[in-house]
Amino acid sequence: MIDAAILPLKEHFSSLDDPRAQHSIEHLLIDIVLMIICAVICGADTWVEIENYGIAKQDWLETFLELPNGIPSHDTFERMFARLRPEQLQQCFLSWVQAVFNISDGQLISLDGKTLRGSYERGGKQGMIHRVSAWASHNRLVLGQRKVNEKSNEITAIPELLQVLDLHGAVVSINAMGC
Repeated sequence: MIDAAILPLKEHFSSLDDPRAQHSIEHLLIDIVLMIICAVICGADTWVEIENYGIAKQDWLETFLELPNGIPSHDTFERMFARLRPEQLQQCFLSWVQAVFNISDGQLISLDGKTLRGSYERGGKQGMIHRVSAWASHNRLVLGQRKVNEKSNEITAIPELLQVLDLHGAVVSINAMGC
C-alpha cells in the first residue's frame, strides 16, 4: 500500500511554505516532510528513529526524493518540523489522505478524544492537550484530528473534524461524550 500512496504525497505537500532562511537550506522541505511521513507510517516514534529509517531506506527513498545532501540528521528533522505551520501541514495531510483513501459503504469510522501524554507543563500557562481523532478501523488509519480548545470539550471539536472529512457512506461511531 505504501508505494501506491507515496506518489501523490509530493503533489499534496508541495504547497507547504518553507519557514527556513533560503541561504542555509541543505535539504529540500518536501524530502524532509515525506521522509517523516514514511518513517512514522512504518513505526518510527522519535527523530532518531526517523533518521535511522532514512539511512536504512535511502536507496528506496532516492527513487522518488532528490536528497541532494543525503539523509538529514535527527536535529534537522526536529527543527524543521517545529517550524512548520500545523494548520497548513494538516490541510496537506488531509488532502493526501482523501486522495488515496476511499471510504466504502458501511466502513466504520470511530471518533474519539484523547489527552496527549506529557503535554502538561507544570507551572506553565498551557494545560493538557486534548485531541479528537477519526479512525478508519479497517485501514488502521487516522483520517484527521482536531485539537480541543482549552476550557472546552470534545463536543465542540467533533463538528469541526466532521466538516473537513468526507465520510459519505461510512458508519460513524462515537463514545458517550459525543452524544
